[in-house]
This record gives sequence, structure tokens and C-alpha cells, in this order.
Amino acid sequence: MHFGPLFHPRGIAVAGASDSPGKAGNALVRTLSSFDGDLYPVNPAGGTIAGRQAYPTVAEIGAPVDLAVLAVPPRAVPGVLADCGKAGVAAAIVCSGGFAEAGPDGAALQDTVTAVAREHGIRLLGPNTSGFVNPVDGVFASFVPGVADLPAGPAAIVAQSGGVNLALCFLAAAEGLGVRLGVGLGNAVDIGFADVLDYLADDDKTTVIGLHVEGVSDGRRLVDAVARAAARKPVVALKVGRTGVGDFARSHTGAITGPYALTRAALAQAGAVVVDDPTGLVDALRALAARRVPPTARPGVGVLTGQAGPGLIIADALHAAGVSVPALTPASRARLRELLPPLTYQDNPVDTGRPAGTFPEVAATVAADPGVDALAVYALDEPGALDLAATVRAVADTVPVLVASGGPAATLDERQSELSELSVPLFRSPDRLARAMSALADDAAAAHRRAHRAAPARPAGRLLGPEPVDEHRAKELLTGFGVAAPARRACDTRAAAHQALTALGGPVVVKIRAASVIHKSDVDAVRTGVRTADALDAALDAIDRAAAGLGVEARYLVERQAAPGPELIVGGTRDPVFGPAVLLGVGGVGVELAPDPVLRLAPLSDVDIQDMVAALPSPLLAGYRGAPPVDRAAVGAAIGSVAALLLHYDDIAEVEVNPLRLTRDGPVALDAVIMFDRSAGEEEVGS
Repeated sequence: MHFGPLFHPRGIAVAGASDSPGKAGNALVRTLSSFDGDLYPVNPAGGTIAGRQAYPTVAEIGAPVDLAVLAVPPRAVPGVLADCGKAGVAAAIVCSGGFAEAGPDGAALQDTVTAVAREHGIRLLGPNTSGFVNPVDGVFASFVPGVADLPAGPAAIVAQSGGVNLALCFLAAAEGLGVRLGVGLGNAVDIGFADVLDYLADDDKTTVIGLHVEGVSDGRRLVDAVARAAARKPVVALKVGRTGVGDFARSHTGAITGPYALTRAALAQAGAVVVDDPTGLVDALRALAARRVPPTARPGVGVLTGQAGPGLIIADALHAAGVSVPALTPASRARLRELLPPLTYQDNPVDTGRPAGTFPEVAATVAADPGVDALAVYALDEPGALDLAATVRAVADTVPVLVASGGPAATLDERQSELSELSVPLFRSPDRLARAMSALADDAAAAHRRAHRAAPARPAGRLLGPEPVDEHRAKELLTGFGVAAPARRACDTRAAAHQALTALGGPVVVKIRAASVIHKSDVDAVRTGVRTADALDAALDAIDRAAAGLGVEARYLVERQAAPGPELIVGGTRDPVFGPAVLLGVGGVGVELAPDPVLRLAPLSDVDIQDMVAALPSPLLAGYRGAPPVDRAAVGAAIGSVAALLLHYDDIAEVEVNPLRLTRDGPVALDAVIMFDRSAGEEEVGS
């Protein structure tokens, strides 16, 4: 889309303009009063509004109008839009609420509005939006007072909520970060995230992009747009909905809040820096607007502090965020010994004890260390003892540098002004400096992943057949894609089960073989450690009782018992919003109590798989309770196999290997479930 008529209009009509204070139409005319182009109030009564001639309809203006801003009752919107279409208006903003977010009647009205806009070729922002602000070009198409005072700058903010859009713009301004464009998407019936992201990716006046995401309807389109934008400039994303606020989100924007963890994972995989709150988003925008760290798998951060306590807070926060704080080289430490007095800490983080004249040279030494890709500097403001600007200049262009300090507000304002001249932001607490530095590191790592992004995959076909897939068949499918499973026999009779015990040798695991029974241990339909014929009969008796209680046929799976070892879960799902996605986590019967699993969209690159394995708990990776260290390559191969199966058959809705036991001979699938898409006409099936 050509966004000129929307974000850079020559003429604007305000439908619903009013001279009555407190009305949205009055606020719109006032906030647009500084617009350099032609502004036309529109009100059926005509007359004069805010000193300007008002027109009964847009069509009666008789002059070119690029953008119409509608602040009329929702029922009036279709008619006003049709009038705009007859007048040749190219873009419109519908500020009114009362559409899909208000229930079925509102949704039907929203469909009508969308149809009218499409019929007349009008690109539509909203409905249910506070509009947009463009301080760089002096266009403030919003009914919220005070937006015209927002300073121009390099940051673009795109929010699903118009209220959050402006809240973030004001927060950025308070931190000294000006705004290029702030857009509230509202219900986004036409213009959505992908459209605005593509525009901003090509906009030379935009240096960094912030996203506020509530719900997502087309996940792959969003992910692709984020990837395109992040290849050109940093993208920072805030996803809300962690604690189940779906009903509130529906009432607010008409969008159902998507799965929180998967959305965050998808945004990060696409190249965005994902943050937890609005302050974190603004801190990340400030850091990334200054400079990006070049792409690297795991950037190293140097920490320099004039006081030990704040330095510890910074280093601790970076470690907790998974950011590398590497040890300095012997050469760097030797130089620091020459610059710093004894009893100071001369590794990373570097504690100078108290800033002195050598502080800038210490900063330059740390920045020049081969393992350091970015430098975080903290020191309390001490006149005569510390010159932050000189410290930044000493680092020059060696690596990106971020600075934090503490002191009287007026003094820090001065320091911020000095550092702004050097394009370096100043943060006012050690934790915010750490979060900003984490954003730089995450952006660099994301750029590294993006260079290895997997190509889209085309499914080969469908798998559904006349019979449901039980555990035995699920394991056959997985084995065909490279996932090992224990030797086993599928048995329809007790006699066949006894023959299987003889052939396999003990110990064996005996289970019910029924596609409809997913959690066999919950219904007492699995026995382990079976070695003798008598033990097998007892196991079969228990399975027969379970089958009778469930109303299913008593069939059996006899499987050689695997060697002990840690257990993982590897799964895949066809998410309705994002499509195929893969999961890795700690498995077994306690999976619900384990740490949150790692999620990625499929297809997976080698780097994606390596990152997933590396995210497992470090004690497990190192060898937990006497177990050998995890064979990362073997686990990665299993992840890739599950992803390949999910991608190969487009009617598989879910694949679950739980547990995948890590034995000394390699990972082995102890249980497996495959479920089909219900739309294919089959019921859920599995082990």
C-alpha cells in the first residue's frame, strides 16, 4: 500500500467535527490545527467550527481530500464512508467504537463498514482507534489532548490498542525519545501490523520500531513482516495476555488474545526483541535507536562500574537474562592493573572503586577486549571525579556503549543532554541499564538467527487412513523420520503377548494399545519391569480390566524396557494462528510441574534447534544425578524429526513424544501420540 494519503495527507476532513468542548470531533479539530495542509470540518449543520468553514458532507467540500477522520456514531459510519468514496478520499480513520468489540451486532456493522471501504477503494485504519500521530510531519490525527506536543524523533510505535499507542508515545517522550510515528490499529479490519511494518521498514525517518500485541489473527503474516522489518532496523515487541485476559481483550479490540508463549516465541524467532512491560519496551527502543550490535550468536557484554553494588546488580540481571558477561583476556587484565589501584575488581565486571581520571581509559580497555561486543557503564554522578561524556568519547566506535548514572534529577538531565549529543542514551538505574543492554544482545543474536532462517516448507500430503493411529503406529511413523523407539510387538491376544515376552526377553513394558487412551498410567493400563509369564498375566489382567472400564477392545503393546535416563518432551502442533510449531521441555509424568517449555515455529533452522536444546535446564544438560551429559546433537536430531513429520503431513494436528528418554545409547521415544485435524473428519487419535 502507498501510505502517503494516510500518514502524509495533503487535505484532511474531520467528519463529526464539533464546536462543543469534550466531544471527540472537537478534540480532533484542535489537535489537527497545526496541520500544514488543508483541514475541513464536516458537520451536517455546516456553519463555522474552530474558526474554519464547516461542510455538511465530505462530498460538498469540493477540494482534494486524502484523509477522512470519522468521529461519528457507529451507525453513521457506513454512510459517511460511502460519501468519502464518492469524494475520492483515499484513506480513512474510524475512531468510533461499538463494532466487533461490542458483540454480534457490532461485528455485523463492522462487516458492513469493511465492505463499504473496499467497494470505494478506501484504506481504513480502525475502527475503534485513537488514530495516529506523526510529529515529524506535524500530523496529529487523534482526539487525545496533548498529542500535538509529542516531540519528533526516530521511534515508531504500532499498537493494537490506541490507548497503549499514545501511552507508549508519551512514555518515550518523557525519556527523551522522540516519535516518528505512533499508530493505534484498533480492530484492524483493513490496515494491520504487517501493512504498517512494511511501510516503516522502508521509511528512512524511522530508526527503531516498537510493537504492542494483544491478539493475532494471521500469525505467519505478522512473523514474515517482523522478519522483513528487523532485517532493516530493530523491532521491539510487547505481547500482553500472560494471565488469561482474553475476555477483556475481546471487549477491548475484538481480537482474541492468542497463545502468549507461542506468540512471544514466534516474534523472537522472527527477529524481534521481546520485552515484558511498557518501560522495558521504551528502554529497549532508546538503546537500539542509538546503535545495534553486529550479528553474533551470543554477544559478550563488558560491565564497568564506579561502585561495586550497582555493578553486581547489572551483572546479575544480565546473567539471569542469559546474556554473556565474559572474562577479559590476560592482556586486558594486565592493562587494567596498570590503570586501577589494588583491591579493585579487574575482571568483568570491572569495579574501579571510585571514578578517577583513568575511568575513560579503563572504559576503552574493556571495550577493546576481543570478547566484548557492547559496554555497559554505571557510575554515580560525582562532579570533578567523573566525566561520562569523556568516557563515551574514549570508547569512540569500538563497541556500542550504554550509560546509567544516579544523582539529582537536574544534574542527570544535564548529563542526558550531553550524552544525547553523542547519540548515547542515559538510564537512571542499574536494572534499566541491564534491560537495555539485554535488548542490544537479543537483537544481535536475533540477527544471527535470521541469517540462518529456515526456508518455508510445503507439506507432501495427507496421512489419514481408515484406522486411527495407536502408539505402535505412531512410533512407526516417528521411526521413519529418525526417532528411535524400543523394540516392541503389537499383540491382539494374550497368547501373542506371551510370545512377545519370549522374543524380546525381560524386562518389558506392557501397555494397552488403544488409540483413544492417551494417558495410560492414569487408568492403570501400563506395567513396567515385567520379566516372567506370571507377571505378564497379572499385567494383562490389569489392562483387561481397564479396557472393560473404558469400553474399548483389550489389545496390548509389549515393548523392551529402556535403560534409565533423564526424560524430555518433544512435541509439535498445528496452531490455528501460527501454523506448525515445535515444543521441547522436561518430560515424563511431571511435565506439568517442569519449567516452561521452549517453542519455535517450524520449519526449524539448525540455529533454532541448537537454541532450543541450549534452553533446557543447565543441570540436566550437564548430567543430572549421575546421568551423562546430554547429547545435544542427538536431542536436536529428534526435534528436527518431529518437525519434519509435522511438516510432511498437513493433516497432523499434533505430535507428542513424551517421554523421550535420554539413554546412554541415545534418545528413545517411550510414548508417542499423533492427533489428526478434526476438520479432516477423524476423531482425535493417539496412544
